[in-house]
Amino acid sequence: MLEIKDLHASINGKEILKGINLTVNPGEIHALMGQNGAGKSTLSNVLVGNPAYEVTSGSVTFNGKDLLAMKPEERAHEGLFLSFQQPVEIPGVSMVNFMRAAINGKRKYHGMEPMSAGDFLKMMREKRKVVELDSKLANRSVNEGFSGGEKKRNEIFQMAMLEPKLSILDETDSGLDVDALRIVAEGFNKLRTPETSALVITHYQRLLDYLKPDVVHVLLGGRIVKSGGPELAVEIENKGFDWIKAETSAV
Repeated sequence: MLEIKDLHASINGKEILKGINLTVNPGEIHALMGQNGAGKSTLSNVLVGNPAYEVTSGSVTFNGKDLLAMKPEERAHEGLFLSFQQPVEIPGVSMVNFMRAAINGKRKYHGMEPMSAGDFLKMMREKRKVVELDSKLANRSVNEGFSGGEKKRNEIFQMAMLEPKLSILDETDSGLDVDALRIVAEGFNKLRTPETSALVITHYQRLLDYLKPDVVHVLLGGRIVKSGGPELAVEIENKGFDWIKAETSAV
């Protein structure tokens, strides 16, 4: 589904990604862990096409297509979704209008007719239940006045509506209490299919207890320096990253 080869990227002339190699197959969940500044969020921004980041070399293929040649909106229509670390508020734009525009934009891209108002509202009710999103929140402006947990839950609701092929969760667990984390994670798990995949960026193993990744990667200094199973996340939780740094420098 996603194949990244020797990806290098910079921001403001400073190289952040220094040769990322990563393959994500359909149905897989990959966790990406690392210290602040390692390049985790840079990778997510590069994948979704944030223009502030410059790709200097390497390639990214998404379902057989050149991802880097696409505009950000084309990447979204092709099935790429980013759950933001800090979701933004959009005053004056209702969730209903926001989501209907997004869904019909995707349908138009794929040569489909717009979704009827009745079908859209039915879909919205069904997906809202998945992530336990209060109906009052769904009728307000996008994220306006939402708590941190409500914003993150709203991100998963948007994911449910758009049905992406690959979801990137950028520190979705940041700032969540235990109950909110469980609800968000369970909502995500309900949406999993054998054809959809995810790249989960996190500092903590607690989110991975719920999501149960197939592969855990450690990103340090702009490179993936170690990969393993879920037990790697547990080891990092107990020992930190210093042992990986020492192991890497000794090679």
